[in-house]
Amino acid sequence: MFRFESDQDLIKSFRPRDRRVIEMPEGVTFPHFVRDYLAWTETSRARVYLVFSAPGSHQPIGIIFRSESAGGENVSRMCEWCHHYGSSNEVSLLTTDVDNKRRVGISLCSDLRCKERLEDAANRSGKHLLDALEQLKARMYRFANEALGIEVPRSQPPRDAA
Repeated sequence: MFRFESDQDLIKSFRPRDRRVIEMPEGVTFPHFVRDYLAWTETSRARVYLVFSAPGSHQPIGIIFRSESAGGENVSRMCEWCHHYGSSNEVSLLTTDVDNKRRVGISLCSDLRCKERLEDAANRSGKHLLDALEQLKARMYRFANEALGIEVPRSQPPRDAA
């Protein structure tokens, strides 16, 4: 969980290299409280934005993905974060720049609505959603850390005074 006091706080959650291209989400007012993560698609549908926090942290991490056009055959794919199966219109390759020379990609829900899909699956199976959401955020952070080198210091549990 985290909270943005202003649009500038939201912009600061992204890497400096990405801040110049941000299109703010529609309908978001400040202060804005984020329980799990915030995702939105640019009006042109060329970019998908994600802001989340690493497990054990309240520091927001922003990633801007480019939506790569599927092209070719319409085949089923699986989102690597929520494990939703869908057509190439629902699950596609989203890429982001590592630096000026390298870009990485991952197959994800095209609109990053993984939470809604996990919630639907939990409701249908009678399982609890919280564990699935923690796993989702852990996968998000693993990608940010391993593919982009983003590190967030983990909050330390309070020590007993004994």
